[in-house]
Amino acid sequence: MTKPLLEIKNLKKQYPIYGPMGKMFRPKTHMNAVAGLSLEIHEKETYGLVGESGCGKSTTGRSIVKLVTPDEGEILYQGSDLLKLSNREYKPLCRDLQMIFQDSLSSMNPRQRIGQILEEPLIIHEMGDADERRRQVMEILTKVGLSEEYFFRYPHELSGGQVQRLGIARALIIKPKLIICDEPVSALDVSIQAQILNTLTSLQKEMDLSLLFISHDIGVVRYISKRIGVMYLGTLVEEADTEELFANTLHPYTKALLASVPDFSVAKKREVVLKGEQPVRTDEFRGCVFHTRCPYATEKCKTEQPELREIAPGHKAACHLCEGAGNA
Repeated sequence: MTKPLLEIKNLKKQYPIYGPMGKMFRPKTHMNAVAGLSLEIHEKETYGLVGESGCGKSTTGRSIVKLVTPDEGEILYQGSDLLKLSNREYKPLCRDLQMIFQDSLSSMNPRQRIGQILEEPLIIHEMGDADERRRQVMEILTKVGLSEEYFFRYPHELSGGQVQRLGIARALIIKPKLIICDEPVSALDVSIQAQILNTLTSLQKEMDLSLLFISHDIGVVRYISKRIGVMYLGTLVEEADTEELFANTLHPYTKALLASVPDFSVAKKREVVLKGEQPVRTDEFRGCVFHTRCPYATEKCKTEQPELREIAPGHKAACHLCEGAGNA
């Protein structure tokens, strides 16, 4: 297999948990938002990262573009560890790594017109003169399905789907190689979701992009992704090619996610139904990350954390129930 475009190794990020008096005193403990996550993304690939809200998906995506500073680990982009680069050293690579936010409207300056919003990244990276920048803005507006008349509008004048198209345009304007899509369609109607996903797929082929597509909706992730990583409590519990994951689901948590899909074609996989709330993973947490909600949990699951290992070619799972499956 070719060398990955982006490789994450043992990524960790903690957030403090304070007592009733808040930040007046030291934190009682820490929540492990990301706990030893490792994954790879290859050129021109769409990697889907799926899991419940609060599992660490967005923290992972924001770490890649340095909006969040991890506590440990490596994020290797074309061999360079992004976490060891200064802001000055990172700026040239920033062009290659862009992000589409879940709420794109809140990430935009409400006082700027759309043309100014799209031109700003070109100015920051010193790409072209005024005429060339305007030409590129008009071109990217057309590519994402917005007419040139939107150049003079303000973001608040757009619908939800149009705002997401603008978010895509802003990420693409400087011709990146990897885009982190953080829940880009979760707040949209189903019909608009399909339009945005088709736009992303089309632009990916046209511009040779790699995508990290983050979502809690495994049905949406299945539609757009080549490979899928299932995340729970800050770590991957299963990873495989999309069709392999759906045809041969191994981890109980993945089966529970499939059970939530309103699709009769996967009814046979509805073996696990999630009960209870997702726990907080502190330093005191032990065992398999899913053992508190897993109907198959044993005493071993409560004390020993399983490793993410290859069960079948290209198919990895972190579950004691899968031990020996690869040799069967």
